[in-house]
Amino acid sequence: MKGEGLIDLRILVSVGEHNFPRDVAESLSDLAEVIYHQPGEEGYREALGDADALVAGMERVDERFLARAPRLRIVARFGVGYDNVDVEACTRRGVYVTYTPDVLSGAVADLTWGLILTLSRHLVRADRFVRERWALRRERLPFGIDLEGKTLGIIGLGRIGSEVARRAQGFGVKVIYNDVVRRPELEEAYGAEYVSLKELLQRVDIVSIHVPLPPSTERLIGEGELRMMKPSALLINTSRGKVIDQKALVKALKEGWIAGAALDVYEEEPIPLDDPLLRLENVVLTPHIGSATRETRRRMALVCAQNVRAVLEGRRPPNVVPEQIGKPIIPP
Repeated sequence: MKGEGLIDLRILVSVGEHNFPRDVAESLSDLAEVIYHQPGEEGYREALGDADALVAGMERVDERFLARAPRLRIVARFGVGYDNVDVEACTRRGVYVTYTPDVLSGAVADLTWGLILTLSRHLVRADRFVRERWALRRERLPFGIDLEGKTLGIIGLGRIGSEVARRAQGFGVKVIYNDVVRRPELEEAYGAEYVSLKELLQRVDIVSIHVPLPPSTERLIGEGELRMMKPSALLINTSRGKVIDQKALVKALKEGWIAGAALDVYEEEPIPLDDPLLRLENVVLTPHIGSATRETRRRMALVCAQNVRAVLEGRRPPNVVPEQIGKPIIPP
């Protein structure tokens, strides 16, 4: 897809047309040629070597990667998480790193509540029961739980966590939270109570995790934290898989330290088919679909295009990651 003007510029899109539609690509055609290649596909490496901009998925962008992309000016991460991008290496090489904040918070919050409802009312098991065993009248499903009157603990009351808290108002739950930053305005708006992580884990009926993945949050929830929770508690994770020690979680679920878990993210993605999590009844698992709605993915594509356009026109992009705010980025 070539623009009529500066066709010497090239944009590599590695997230596919389903995420970055052709009409969004066409909006950049006055600036550059847009090329679609996913990592591992034939032609990806050659396209990377000629790319001035990359709309990136989950490929690891590090020094080795950047050495193969000498023309690169921007890595426009398609999503809000960017733990797969070495921001320091990009900054040293004069490469902007951008992300798509604000546009996916509602979709992830909706999925979070979908997972809470699915887990608390055994909806996956109920669907399978209807399809396979209900007519036989030989067994009953276990009862679910009411949400009203329960305590929801939110770890990370940022963009997504605050949307989860906003939706909580309709369910009659008590909201408590832990974050590196206290948020008095959200405490007032949603009746949320700030507590330590230890107190949160000990008090809650439902834990929902909404933190990024710097080194400080890797395996934030391990064996010790899981043992603090009530045997009736539910754990929800729509943030990053490595926030939870997955081996410890399997043990907790098998031995009844907690009642159940619902996960959209995993330590390894795709999760291997022989992973013990897949054999447990007290889990609900989805394939990293937090932002996977038509409307949200389109908004993400448009934000990426806005960031790419700014850089290729010689301007600072509007959505640089926090680590690059205030830092001069000198292009290659």
